[in-house]
Amino acid sequence: MKRLLRLRTVTGRVLFCRVLTVAMFLCTATLCAQVARQRSIPEEIEWTWEVRPPHPDAALPNVLLLGDSITRNYFPEVTKDLKERANVYLMATSASVGDPRLPHQVDEFAAMEHVEFRVVHFNNGMHGWDYTEAQYKEALPYLLHTVEHLVPTRNGLIWATITPVQANAFNGATNERIDQRNRIALEQMRAAGIAIDDQHALMMKHLDTYQDTVHFGPAGAALMGDQVAATIRRVLQP
Repeated sequence: MKRLLRLRTVTGRVLFCRVLTVAMFLCTATLCAQVARQRSIPEEIEWTWEVRPPHPDAALPNVLLLGDSITRNYFPEVTKDLKERANVYLMATSASVGDPRLPHQVDEFAAMEHVEFRVVHFNNGMHGWDYTEAQYKEALPYLLHTVEHLVPTRNGLIWATITPVQANAFNGATNERIDQRNRIALEQMRAAGIAIDDQHALMMKHLDTYQDTVHFGPAGAALMGDQVAATIRRVLQP
């Protein structure tokens, strides 16, 4: 009887592992099918901007800021705030969620740097206004699927909300669409258990710090960077 029970237990575990493997395969296959349906809609100017610490300390954890020019603006403040606490890397790109180039760019950056990231603080949504919010919603899980492979667990991921723009912003950016994208992202990230850094709520209190119709000046960038660093420090605490 005991041998029979053990056999049933082992059989049950094997069956569970097979079901889990099939489920993971189907999930990955579904994401790949979604990406196959996507196509690049390039903007007038496309770019990437990547920065690594000049002298990374092997004893410190590695942190990646993944975003766009907004991220690039607050990167120096985060680096300053996390000095002697973390090695801070930056990957900024104009590629939008919905563009099949984006996950490939992230994969190529990770392969080039060849380090393990303890935390990835990421954001996307200020570009790609020729993609609909429905396309944004469909493609966002693939970005999450891409970045979660950069950290040991999802506890190392932080999603930053999209910041507001001025009424005369260009290239299709409007606060109404930003609000829609933020709602889509928050629903998905919370469902996945991803920590949230609400940069949108922060900068709604500091609309007097704009540098242009989209970006914030040094004072605004410092405020954003301080909040980013504080969020990362909470994740890095043992």
